[in-house]
Amino acid sequence: MVKYLTIDDVKVKDKVVLVRVDFNSPVDPKSQKVLEDVRIRAHGETTIKELAEKGAKVVVLAHQGRKGDPDFIPLKQHAEILGKILRKPVKYVDDVFGEKAKNAIKNLKSGEILVLDNVRNFAAETKEGTPEDHAKTELVKNLAPLAQLFVNDAFAAAHRAHVSIIGFTAVLPSVAGRIMERELKSLSKVLENPEKPCVFILGGAKADDSLEISKYVLNNKIADYVLTGGVVGHVFLVAKGANLGKTNMEFLEKKELMSLVPGIKELIQKYPDKIKTPKDLAVEVNGKRKEISVDELPTDQSIFDIGPKTVDEYAKIIRKANSIVISGPMGVYENKEFVYGTKKIFEEIANSKAFSLAGGGHTISALQELKLSSKISYVSTAGGALIEFLMGKKLPGVVALEKAASRKT
Repeated sequence: MVKYLTIDDVKVKDKVVLVRVDFNSPVDPKSQKVLEDVRIRAHGETTIKELAEKGAKVVVLAHQGRKGDPDFIPLKQHAEILGKILRKPVKYVDDVFGEKAKNAIKNLKSGEILVLDNVRNFAAETKEGTPEDHAKTELVKNLAPLAQLFVNDAFAAAHRAHVSIIGFTAVLPSVAGRIMERELKSLSKVLENPEKPCVFILGGAKADDSLEISKYVLNNKIADYVLTGGVVGHVFLVAKGANLGKTNMEFLEKKELMSLVPGIKELIQKYPDKIKTPKDLAVEVNGKRKEISVDELPTDQSIFDIGPKTVDEYAKIIRKANSIVISGPMGVYENKEFVYGTKKIFEEIANSKAFSLAGGGHTISALQELKLSSKISYVSTAGGALIEFLMGKKLPGVVALEKAASRKT
């Protein structure tokens, strides 16, 4: 049962529609040029384009970077990029909710698009609070009276209870945009009623959330197997009693990951057959790849990949799966000596008939590098929001939409 409303549930013609998107993009720290348009294109070609074509007066709200960081820049470039993507003029104003912004909104004609400046120029934007609290801020009090509808399309920022994410939902009819809707549908497919067997593959260098995700998906009978690789695999091996050797153990200490070990140990005792750890690994010797069995640990060399025995075991499980979630590569895929594990596992997923969902920056980069993105059922653009969703947490941006839907729109 869908608890939020979408663009299909509302009429937008001739209405001023505030659309919160996530245009946050990589920026060159020296030239301050936006380096890629993935997120701008995603929102532009779906939600923004549809609203404009349906005759809405589209007002785009977005953030870029954090105050004080090199990527904290105005949204002028983003507006220009959006115009090129849509092949139509996109207006921009270097103001968020002052007279300049308000006049630009009042002068909008149906079908036109206006991008306001970086919402994080408003000092209170990043304060966490309730929709009702945020509705009393200057941002909402100045913009909401000019609009008839709020569309939240920023799933990637939905884990933040920020003003522009939830504040408008307390005072305006509010619906999910197409990206938000697509993300929630795809995630629900693997979390609420996954086709079994369901396999979660956790890798990458960020292992902080691996325990909570594993615990949630196993305790709630979502996942049938959790396969580990990358740094996640290292932490799980340590929890099984392995000594990875001085260099690798020090790396885990430095990353403050050793505190996860007791919890993982408990989880492995509870689900010994469902959690899989590497059987063999690849280490670096004089810049070259050398494969060792887990029985040969500890090692003085840095561990950079999983080995062929692990790939074979994981591949057999993947081939039987009907739902697959992949978060993180299996090793240091950027180095051609150590791309093997990631390449083989990602190819198995790409060739599988299962519904596959991939997310996280390094996962997406690896899929693009290996030219496999198009063979994954759904690639999520979200980072933190995706991880929180996979841990079973309620996202404030989604909760606010559900609350708004329960009122009469």
